[in-house]
Amino acid sequence: MDYSGISDDEWKKRLTKNQYEITRKKGTERAFTGEYCNTKIDGIYHCVCCDTPLFESNTKFDSGTGWPSYYDPIGNNVKSKMDFSIILMPRQEVLCETCDAHLGHVFDDGPPPTGKRYCINSASLKLKPRKE
Repeated sequence: MDYSGISDDEWKKRLTKNQYEITRKKGTERAFTGEYCNTKIDGIYHCVCCDTPLFESNTKFDSGTGWPSYYDPIGNNVKSKMDFSIILMPRQEVLCETCDAHLGHVFDDGPPPTGKRYCINSASLKLKPRKE
C-alpha cells in the first residue's frame, strides 16, 4: 500500500490523538509515561500506522531514559535522517521505512553488538506477543 496519499484527516481517523501527534506531527511522549517503557513481553513491535514489524523484543534494553530502547531494528524497516528541530542539539530522527511515521531518535550510546540506542515513543508502536 502507498501511504503517501493518506491525508491528515484520514490519519486522524485511524489513530488516537496521541498516536497522531507523535507519528504524523513528530511529537514526543513524556519520559516514563509510555505503555512499553517497562514491558518485558516476548514479541515483535510493529508500526502503529502501517503494521510494519520494526523491533524484536530481544533487542529491547533498559536505557534508563524513560523511553523504550532497542539496539537493532528488523531489517531495513526503519530509516533515519538528521533532525535540526533543536538548533543546538542535532540528532538522528527514526522513521518507519514504509509509511514515514516518526518513531523517535537513534543515538550512538547503545550496547553491543550495534552500539546504537533507538529511543522510540511507545505511541508509535504496537506490540504483537509471540504465541507460545
